[in-house]
Amino acid sequence: MAKVSRRKFIVRSLIGGAGVLVGATYLARNPLRRQLYDLLDDPSMLAYSGDTSQPFMWFEVTRANQVILHSPKVEMGQGTFTGLVQIACDELELDISQMQIVHATSATGNIDGLSTGGSTSVAGLWQPLRELSATLREMLKAEGAKKLDVAVDQVRASAGTIIGPSGSLTYGEVVEGVTEWEVPEAPPLKDLKDYKFIGKPVSRVDLVDKVMGTPMFGMDAQMPDMLYGSVVRPSKIGAKFKGADVSKAAGMPGVVKVVQEDDFVGVVATSMTEAENAKKAIVAEWETDREWNTKDIEDMLLVGKGEAMVIQKEGDAEGELADENGSQVLRSEYKSPIGAHAQIEPNGAVAYVEADKATVMISTQVVSITRSEVAKRLGMEATQVNIVPTYLGGGFGRRLHTPNAVQAAVLSKAVGKPVKCFFSRQEEFQNDTFRPPTHHVMKGKLDANGKITAIEHQFSSGDVMFGSALLPPVVGTILGADGGAIRGGSFHYRNIPSFRAVSWRVQLPFSTSWWRSLGLLANTFAIESFMDELAELTGKDPVAFRLDHIIDDEAGMRLKQVIETARAKSGYQNTAADDRAMGFACSTDAGTPCAHVAEVSVTDGAIRVHKVTCVMDPGFAVNPDQVKAQCEGSIIMGISASLFERMYVEKSELKPIIYGPYRMALMRDAPREIDVEIINGTGVPGAVGEPPLGPIAAAIANAAYRITGKRVRELPMSVV
Repeated sequence: MAKVSRRKFIVRSLIGGAGVLVGATYLARNPLRRQLYDLLDDPSMLAYSGDTSQPFMWFEVTRANQVILHSPKVEMGQGTFTGLVQIACDELELDISQMQIVHATSATGNIDGLSTGGSTSVAGLWQPLRELSATLREMLKAEGAKKLDVAVDQVRASAGTIIGPSGSLTYGEVVEGVTEWEVPEAPPLKDLKDYKFIGKPVSRVDLVDKVMGTPMFGMDAQMPDMLYGSVVRPSKIGAKFKGADVSKAAGMPGVVKVVQEDDFVGVVATSMTEAENAKKAIVAEWETDREWNTKDIEDMLLVGKGEAMVIQKEGDAEGELADENGSQVLRSEYKSPIGAHAQIEPNGAVAYVEADKATVMISTQVVSITRSEVAKRLGMEATQVNIVPTYLGGGFGRRLHTPNAVQAAVLSKAVGKPVKCFFSRQEEFQNDTFRPPTHHVMKGKLDANGKITAIEHQFSSGDVMFGSALLPPVVGTILGADGGAIRGGSFHYRNIPSFRAVSWRVQLPFSTSWWRSLGLLANTFAIESFMDELAELTGKDPVAFRLDHIIDDEAGMRLKQVIETARAKSGYQNTAADDRAMGFACSTDAGTPCAHVAEVSVTDGAIRVHKVTCVMDPGFAVNPDQVKAQCEGSIIMGISASLFERMYVEKSELKPIIYGPYRMALMRDAPREIDVEIINGTGVPGAVGEPPLGPIAAAIANAAYRITGKRVRELPMSVV
């Protein structure tokens, strides 16, 4: 039996259904909860849950001597496929050109029981994929030696070929006719210094297909004799489907069938346009409890309301920062709004349900969950449902639950043919699983020497992890605080006698969930803006002030190196010059420290970001170019969220409902320069995709203050 560490056993059991954590009254005590929060911030805990015992579940060797890697992680623009190919090729002794990578369909059995998300795709497969690749290499060597009639120690593998003393066989020739394989124990892995591809910049393996417009995304999916579906979706918060008058729609041109279920109504037609037209003729009845507006949401979402949970505690910050010490305590508040995912490809699927099986082609981050939900609705076994993942036209957490696959499958079953069914852009905006709004109260106290003696972060947020399809409901009872909402909410400044972080959970009337970096952007905005305020009170340089409050453990030393490198690389200055100023901020997320220096100007109240210097230590960069690209993408997304993006509620409808009114950063808003430096601090890959989103809002706000003298306390930013 494979060994597993106690910490991994605890967390994996928790995620799997809390089977060993049923004693909630004992385990739910706050000190243990706070230990679990620390574990959940470790990317290795949530990395991969699947079968790594069978190399041929992962790899397919063709007669043409190509090796096809069936990836359980999906590609949604983050470059994961390229990194995985680099890892596999190095241990399998292949050139990059000799390997193809595809999404593993659920029929292969290579299913990640968790998801693609949390910045863990490459980090999570770093060890198992190298071991699988090395194991397959040794299997090919053993079989090749048999066919060459030599001892296995007389052959070697190189460039997809098994080479013996007097002959050679390609991998394709080795596997020809072999029906039984012996799987050895995982052999020793190579040293980092011996890798040809790992750690090097390799061009993206999907680059040509994307540049040439090869059909590869969910919206491109096709099946023979395919029909088109459209589902009536609610526009109001909390709307429950009661029924519909479909009489007019049923007789419209192109309509094949109107399908009415207990929980939805939809139409199937011979074209997408005909399906959409018929849908508009359906008169649906919805039940709502009350009317909601933005002010109602803001009144709910305040520190002090909802369910409180202390997620970090050292010393007596609560006592030190009590109201009776008012004149000695600095107090500031910060806010962030509702945010949409606004990914370019709306949700949708192509489904074909036959008598004894179902096939669903879909852009999803959760193959396993989608398969289970479709199977349950159809009354099938999970093995009868084949989920075929496509490339994602943006994910960002929006596809961590894709129940639209169920609707497409129901429509297909009703007509006996494949059905393609997608959200409209308005439906996508109004039925999103939004980034929750937040409210933050920061308190701090300084001594006569300008050192922080006590600091506290209290923050209120809607749910991120809780209520998610990824986790059973009991997790909320065990954890107490939402593991997604609290990302970035604790202090990495631990050279302080007393510090405390408190999460206030508010259950909002609309769906909120995973959004790239979860709570990191808003929480770091509050903490790092406040650190600048405290530094200013002392008269100290804000970078030096931060360094003074970091302890010298391993995590602290990595954070210090990131900070010092960012200061040096950017030429950080603490004063405005020539109508421009620099702002500094840093964060540590999922074990990855990151620091930004933003150079901005302010014209007529509008903030313009000219340059961002980013330094990050992800542990080890499998592909430095891809890590830099992730940093650049996170920074642009963070600039957009910091300066432009906001959803609001009007008469129970979430708005805007289309690009344009929902303002986002455009090309003209992008910095002219993003300068990224990667530090390989541990030799083991860690989180990459989300950590660089954390510091950007605070870095921009801190820079804007140096120009205007006004502190920015709310996103999106305004200095008018």
